[in-house]
Order: sequence, then C-alpha cells, then structure tokens
Amino acid sequence: MKEIRFVSADEAVKVVKSGDHIHLSSVASVPHILIRALCRRADAGEVEDLHFHHFHTEGPAPYSEERYAGIFFDQGFFVGPNVRANVNSGYADYLPVHLGESQKLYRSGALRCDVAMVQVSLPDENGMVSLGTSVDCSLAAVEVAAHPIAVVNRNVPFAYGDLVPIDRFEYLVEDDTPLVTKDFAEPTPTEMLIGRNCAALVPDGACIQMGIGALPNALAAQLTSHKDLGVHTEMFADGILRLIKKGVVNGANKAIDRGKVVASFLLGSDDVYNFIDHNPDVLMKDIKYTNDPWIISRNPLTMAINSATEVDLTGQISADSIGTRIFSGTGGQLDFVKGAIMSEGGKSITAFASRTNKGKAKIVPLLNPGAGVVTPRADAHWVVTEYGSVDLYGKSLQERARLLTSIAHPDDREMLEKAAFERFGPHYHFVK
Repeated sequence: MKEIRFVSADEAVKVVKSGDHIHLSSVASVPHILIRALCRRADAGEVEDLHFHHFHTEGPAPYSEERYAGIFFDQGFFVGPNVRANVNSGYADYLPVHLGESQKLYRSGALRCDVAMVQVSLPDENGMVSLGTSVDCSLAAVEVAAHPIAVVNRNVPFAYGDLVPIDRFEYLVEDDTPLVTKDFAEPTPTEMLIGRNCAALVPDGACIQMGIGALPNALAAQLTSHKDLGVHTEMFADGILRLIKKGVVNGANKAIDRGKVVASFLLGSDDVYNFIDHNPDVLMKDIKYTNDPWIISRNPLTMAINSATEVDLTGQISADSIGTRIFSGTGGQLDFVKGAIMSEGGKSITAFASRTNKGKAKIVPLLNPGAGVVTPRADAHWVVTEYGSVDLYGKSLQERARLLTSIAHPDDREMLEKAAFERFGPHYHFVK
C-alpha cells in the first residue's frame, strides 16, 4: 500500500473545472466538506456550469439553490426534501432512472462522471476502504471518474461487500464529521393497520425488501412473530435492525447470500451504522447487484414492499410525483417489483394510506395530469391500505376497479363507483 497523503478540501477541489459532471456519495454520507470547498471556488468566480448527480442526499444542498444558478446545476437520480422545492421551481432537475441502472449511466458513458466525491472508511491492512453507507452507484462513479476524491472519515463504517483500493483515489481529505442520522416518527394508528395487513401477506422464510420511514417501521413491528426472514434490499433502517436483533431475520432460507443481510445504502440511527461496521453478516453492494431483478428473483418468497403517491382504478401506480410536481424518484421500485414477481412464491406489494394527510384520495379514477407511472398496471399485484389488501394479478380492468374501490377510504368509494360506471358502462354493475 502506498503512503497515504492527505490534502485540504480546498486543494482537492482544484481539479474541478467548469463544465464538469460531479458525482456525490449520497444519503447519510454526503461529502459536505468538499461541497463547501466548491462553494468557495464558486463564490470566487473560479468555476461555472457544474452538474451534480447523486441519490437522495441529507443536509444542506447549495448545489440546487437559486443563488448558484448558472454555476451549479443539480440533476439528481432521486429527489429528497432538501432539493424538492428547487427541482419544482426549475433551479435543479431530476434525472429519471431505475436506481439499478444508475451505475450503468456512468459505466456505459451515457452520463459523464468527471469527478467523484465520496466518503470512505479508514483503510484495512490491505489498503482497501469501504464506501460504508453509500455504495449504490458511487462504486461505478469511482471506477470511471477521471478525478476520484475520497473523504476519509473514521465515522464511516467499514462494511464488507464491494470495497475500493485506497490508491484508486487521486486526492484524500480527512474529516471526522459524524454521518447524518435519521430518527423516524412513530407509526400512526393508520400506519400500524397497513403494517398489519402487509405482514399477513408475508410468510415465514420470506426475503424482504422495503424502504425507510414510519410505514416500513410499522411493518417491521408486525413481523416480530415471523421466523427465518431474510433481507435483500436497496436500503434498511432501524426497523429491520430490531428484527435482526430479535432473531426474526437470520437469512436461513435465502438461496443466495444465505445468512447475509444485503443492501446498497443506508439511512438510520448510529445503531444501524455501528451494526454494519466490520460485520461479516452484512454485505453492502453495488446497486447493480442489489437491484438486478434476476438476482432478486433467485431468493424464494421475495416480498417487495413499496409505496405510492396515487393508484388509479386500473392499477397504474405513481410513486415519484404528484401530478407534474416531482416528489421523489423512480427509485428501485420496478427493479424489485420485477424481481419479486419472478421469485418462486414471491409477492409485489404496494402499501399506502388510503388518503393523504390533507384528506385527498390516493386511490383515484385517473392519475393527476402529469403524474409519472412508476409501476405499470401489468406489474401491479398486491395493493394494501388500512382497509385491507387485494391482488390485482390476473384481474381485468373492471375487476381491478371493484377491488381497489373496496380498500379505498369509505368516504371515497361512492365517487370511485360512479367513475367506474362512467368509464366502463352499465355492465360494471355485474362485475364481482
């Protein structure tokens, strides 16, 4: 291993030139020290027309702000709360891509990656470092970037899986700022009902994928009596960790990576980050691996549990937008939907509250104009609300309308029945 030599953040970002495309490690592991250094260069008038790419990021996002218009332009693969307003006002942008293919954008050259800015763990005795909580497409970015820069941070866990030789990096910057943590609100009674309805669809021995937030935590709380669950997912948080500690998750039934928890990026408490540190039972892998539908399908009883912003009466699922307003992103939803459908005994489950916090129906006659369809109706299988669960697989449009109306909010059902009658005609009354 060559001698490790650190430079300042200001020295490292001197390699950035106007017009460059820059990848940021994401979620909990954003290299804010490098972003601040780039802002200083921008404020001095030294750079312009810089394009940023990343997954959801936590913390300040000056690369998306109006004050840097013409200097920075954010084009993220997923839209989080810190950039959402700027994306919807046009000062930043969203680049639609299935997260499993985000790495392919870089590796194929479809999207330039001139500079990769990532955080990594301390090196091991072989000079290898871990990307910790943000392997995702950061591994691909480090591979292809002309100028890879690493912030070596002792708070980044050394997670097994896909590692990087430290001498791959052109510059190393030292920073021991703790990773961003996230505490999610306790589930509401509605979310607990949804979690219970989902849990009823999950058999013992299943391999689960779900995201983060109150609803996944509600589901995890309802799985405590299950046995021999496995995890192959994009990400996990404290809900899954609690199941691991209870022995509910042990991966004993997995066909691949048996006994291992497999993920690609994380956001949660320090307990989650500490749990993956030097833990041989956890593999943090390239998003190419975690989100490959064929690999997902190799584990039997794969349960893909995702959410929606709206579902129309035919089963079209919107999850990235509310009308024309971008809310999040395509994410890996369809990656896992496809994988679960192909898995022996697998299920694709879309779970959400029947109404928004403002009382608007989420099962609707038609999606809001401009809404993106993330999961096509041909791939919509189980749909779950607090009022029950229905399986749309093998069902016609009229049958789907009847089933989805049955799990809509009771005060919305008359409206949905009327819309279905107007769409399908008098015969709709005879559909059972």
